[in-house]
Amino acid sequence: MSYVLEDLVNALHAKEPALRLERQAVMAAYTTLHLGGPADVLAHPATPEQLQLLLREAARHQVPVTLMGHGSNTVVRDGGIRGLVIRVCREMREITVEGSVIRAQAGAMLTALAMAAAEHELGGLTFASGIPGTVGGGVYMNAGAYGGEMCQVVTRVEGFDMAGEPFSYGRADMNFGHRYSRLMDEDKVVTYVTCQCPHAKREELLKEMVELNRRRAEKQPLQQPSAGSTFKRPRDGYASALIDQCGLKGLSVGGARVSEKHAGFLVNQGGTAADFLALMAKVQTIVYEKTGVMLEPEVRIVGEDCLVHAL
Repeated sequence: MSYVLEDLVNALHAKEPALRLERQAVMAAYTTLHLGGPADVLAHPATPEQLQLLLREAARHQVPVTLMGHGSNTVVRDGGIRGLVIRVCREMREITVEGSVIRAQAGAMLTALAMAAAEHELGGLTFASGIPGTVGGGVYMNAGAYGGEMCQVVTRVEGFDMAGEPFSYGRADMNFGHRYSRLMDEDKVVTYVTCQCPHAKREELLKEMVELNRRRAEKQPLQQPSAGSTFKRPRDGYASALIDQCGLKGLSVGGARVSEKHAGFLVNQGGTAADFLALMAKVQTIVYEKTGVMLEPEVRIVGEDCLVHAL
């Protein structure tokens, strides 16, 4: 570890001894794709105050920061991630409900948010009951499924910029689009998300959640490591339909494979991030050559490739 990173770790422990830090953390353990090399330093903040401290100290020491949630929509390259990785996940998962308003910390799982809403007879979030990501990540990319999206219920998003200064955006400020929010173009990290939800009957909400999850299990390769839908929906049609139309189900590169169950999912069968990225590129090339449509990645790609040393 470099002297700068060592100084950062020492400064963080001096100011917050309870802050959990891992050195050389293998990121394959922190992504649903189960791929990725080591992060120099991985931090697990348990409170917004710890998160703010991490950002301020990283800025002061001029250490690059990479933000992560549950890692369900992320490909970490085999060379890992240099600098500091901040994982806002299960350590920041508090959810409170007052009337028709739900306020959740960014590390809460979307499945837990959907269940909390249903238990308090609040609708609008059943679509999220099977999405394996965090609330913060869901807002960041305006996650959605089965006709529902986060933008339909989110009223306020709070957090910090990379210097640790707080921000607060209303729904209109977020510039939501299909799998998009302004956060994707800004260096900001979410701490809290507030949702306004319509009243609905608990039994009907739970029934709908069961049905949506049944449909997911029937159509998606949930038992295999993946990063969810690999490509964004093109302007016309669906990425999965185009991939299937081109006869690419089962196509593989090394240990990465296009799922036979759902062509929109690329799965890891014991491969490397390099395999996965090469398969993505191959699918893009073939689909473009055959249909004229260039598929855009929906997954977030971070980190660096492994160095190849000459003999």
